[in-house]
Amino acid sequence: MLSSWFWFCCTQPMDKAFQFYAVVVSFIFFLLIKGSEQLQSSQGETLLRIQRLLNYPSALSSWNSSTDFCNMEPNVSVTVVCYEESLTQLHIIGSKGTPLLPRNFSIDSFVTTLVGLPNLKVLTLVNLGLWGPLPGKIARLSSLEILNVSSNFLYDAIPEELSLLNGLQSLVLDDNMFAGEIPDWVGSLPILTVLSLRKNMLNGSLPSSLSHLENLRVLALSYNYFFGELPDFSSLTNLQVLDLEDNAFGPLFPQLGNKLVTLVLSKNKFRDGLPAEVSSYYQLQRLDLSHNKFVGPFPTSLLSLPSISYLNIADNKFTGMLSENQSCSDKIESVDLSSNLLTGNLPSCLLPDPKKKVMYADNCLATGDQNQNPLSFCRNEALAVGILPQRKRKQTSKAVLALSLVGGILGGLALLGLAFVFIRKWIAGKTVKKPTTRLILENASTGYPSKLLSDARYISQTMKLGAIGLPAYRTFSLEELEEATSNFDTSTFMGEGSNGQMYKGRLRDGSCVAIRCLKMKRNHSTQNFMHHIELISKLRHRHLVSALGHCFECYFDDSSVSRIFLVFEYVPQGTLRSWLSDGPARQTLQWSQRISAAIGVTKGIQFLHTGIVPGVYSNKLKVTDILLDQSLVAKISSYNLPLLSENVGMVGNGNASGGSKDASINARINEGEKSDVYDFGLILLEIIVGRPLTSKNEVTVLKEQLQASILGDEAVRRSMVDPAVRKTCLDQSLKTMMEICLRCLLKNPTDRPSVEDVLWNLQFAAQVQDAWRGDSQSSEGSPDTAPEQPRLRLTIH
Repeated sequence: MLSSWFWFCCTQPMDKAFQFYAVVVSFIFFLLIKGSEQLQSSQGETLLRIQRLLNYPSALSSWNSSTDFCNMEPNVSVTVVCYEESLTQLHIIGSKGTPLLPRNFSIDSFVTTLVGLPNLKVLTLVNLGLWGPLPGKIARLSSLEILNVSSNFLYDAIPEELSLLNGLQSLVLDDNMFAGEIPDWVGSLPILTVLSLRKNMLNGSLPSSLSHLENLRVLALSYNYFFGELPDFSSLTNLQVLDLEDNAFGPLFPQLGNKLVTLVLSKNKFRDGLPAEVSSYYQLQRLDLSHNKFVGPFPTSLLSLPSISYLNIADNKFTGMLSENQSCSDKIESVDLSSNLLTGNLPSCLLPDPKKKVMYADNCLATGDQNQNPLSFCRNEALAVGILPQRKRKQTSKAVLALSLVGGILGGLALLGLAFVFIRKWIAGKTVKKPTTRLILENASTGYPSKLLSDARYISQTMKLGAIGLPAYRTFSLEELEEATSNFDTSTFMGEGSNGQMYKGRLRDGSCVAIRCLKMKRNHSTQNFMHHIELISKLRHRHLVSALGHCFECYFDDSSVSRIFLVFEYVPQGTLRSWLSDGPARQTLQWSQRISAAIGVTKGIQFLHTGIVPGVYSNKLKVTDILLDQSLVAKISSYNLPLLSENVGMVGNGNASGGSKDASINARINEGEKSDVYDFGLILLEIIVGRPLTSKNEVTVLKEQLQASILGDEAVRRSMVDPAVRKTCLDQSLKTMMEICLRCLLKNPTDRPSVEDVLWNLQFAAQVQDAWRGDSQSSEGSPDTAPEQPRLRLTIH
């Protein structure tokens, strides 16, 4: 062809040859242009507007009006992909720890701008400082297949409009502040393969609709506040990664398919035995069951799974005897068997090897290293371990069920009749040797009485958090409590205050409890107190020292109550004050742990106000009322119990005496709320300065210093902080804590912030602190770090 072209040029007049040449060159140039993607000018303008809205991040510093977006060289921070003059993929990844965008940033305007890219299939916006509730209008990007907005500051619920994205394959919302439950509609996304919601503030139990996601390959929900039993995932035959670390799932082991590659259940509430099918997970490479309460024999076959490379069962109650001849997978690299009840000999395949990391301390193995317990320890502990019955996978036939029910009713009636006759004879002929009191057992209903529901404002979703990790509320017998306390021996006495005497007890199941004894005035029958027992049974929350049950002791003659015993969970790590610098150095909380403790207290207050019906206000909280559990979770131990005689009939009974009293009720509620906010301000002040507050005058002086330091420079602010954490707190985090503390301590109650405002500001302080530190976890100690419905109250200056 080239020779023909050369021949043509040489045989034609010069002007004609030139004209032909120009036509050919133009044609070739046209083909080159046609082969190169050209972005529509409107979409180019959209990208430049995105650059402005993101406050010109360094990753986009090269963008300008002449940038050829479709032919940019991709890098780790920015990738733009075009197809047929439209942008189809946009990846923008900022620096780790990017702070929030300025106060004038609008997430609504930002998403409205994104909608100007209608053919977008893949959207990645990571570490860009985005904040605010994710607008539902993002669903207008109807072609989206992959959405990743992780490592930002997005909050509130996951927008329902995402359910309209029928082509969505991957949804990644990690490391934000999304709150509420996983919506049921997630199970209706037909081709979803990746659902990753790590490190948020999501709570509640998982919807059963998740089991409908037949294409799901990755389900990652770690570092949230989920609880309860998991749905049946055995139908998810494509599931390869299940990561549920650091929640409160349990107690039963989940039902799963056998194609899992990664299974992480660590730091939950599982206390079931392992089902036999775990040994058939032949594709499993990583298994982490650590920090639960798993019981029963450890399946040694897990060590020889053909693909296993990482196995961690530390801190459980697994039993069984290991053998030197036990085989291991050739791929195994890390094994942690620590803190269980294993006996026998360490398998030879786990002996020290530079290529393997093996830990097995705190068992009863026949080896002299890694701190083994005596054999008797594991045997005695194993005797105390109870295994929950496995879930029944087949339904009992209706006939058998009916016969059992009828037999149970008839047997119960017969027993009641015999008991009635026996009791009458016993009462008639019994000579009373003890004081004339008798024990009355009343069952606190698990539901609300109709009167309580008729007065209800609302029942918060927070209610569902109430029973995390706690047994069901029940009635105790006096004999149980006497046995638990050695007949209320002085060695079990913990102290006495306005809320009665407190004793430490150990129940028959080995669990420790705190028992409060309240002496009541005569002339109150059990029915006078049942309304309040109903309320107390609902005071169950992660950040309250929650009641486990009660016991009434009554006079024989008129059935009035002589004593009430309230049984509470026992919190072992002492008061918050003892963990500030006033206490031993080894107990000093770090700055982020202090913020977490403050957030936990605030969430406890919020639950008392709005999570139960009626609310509990005017709790007169002090820093010594805040206890820390074994995970350094803050719990309010003393709140305004409605059972105390001075409060009977005064808490939440808005219409008890007839007539409309809405105005006075609302005024009293508002006064009580603001009183609690002020008391919390005092707690927060002590958290900041790290020393006890001894007088009102000292508080006044510190308030003035706070005000001056907020207006001053960073050095002035740091001078007020506890020296133990002075060098580790980020100034922006410290300033936010000081500002919200000062607002809580305002003299006029109406000027003080709401509990929700306090929560959001504390969460903001935690987020900026952890973003600066680059933590892998959003907070230390307390797993609860934000309100369910955070409202923006920024304190950036």
